[in-house]
Amino acid sequence: MEWLYLLIAGILEVTWAVSMKMSDGFSKIMPSIITGIGYIASAVFLALALKKLPLGTAYAMWTGFGILGTTILGAMLFKETITLPQAGCIILIAAGIIGLKLLACRI
Repeated sequence: MEWLYLLIAGILEVTWAVSMKMSDGFSKIMPSIITGIGYIASAVFLALALKKLPLGTAYAMWTGFGILGTTILGAMLFKETITLPQAGCIILIAAGIIGLKLLACRI
């Protein structure tokens, strides 16, 4: 169950970050509200995951989900460019998340 909580926390992290961008400096009310709710909900689900997962593993995966999700959505929604070096580093982050999940299951 803790892995599901961590996945939800990661999705909510991406949600609040994208909503923050859409809020235009908190000048648009609905994206601003989504940002606040998503931020709190993400922290709650991360805290639930941390009841059983190691801090370093869970936090690294949570931030990694955020990096992957916001980069992909930034390119799709806001036409942000991803350079080849950025793509390479993001692939390394994804590999790290996969590695942590595979290794953490053995702990």
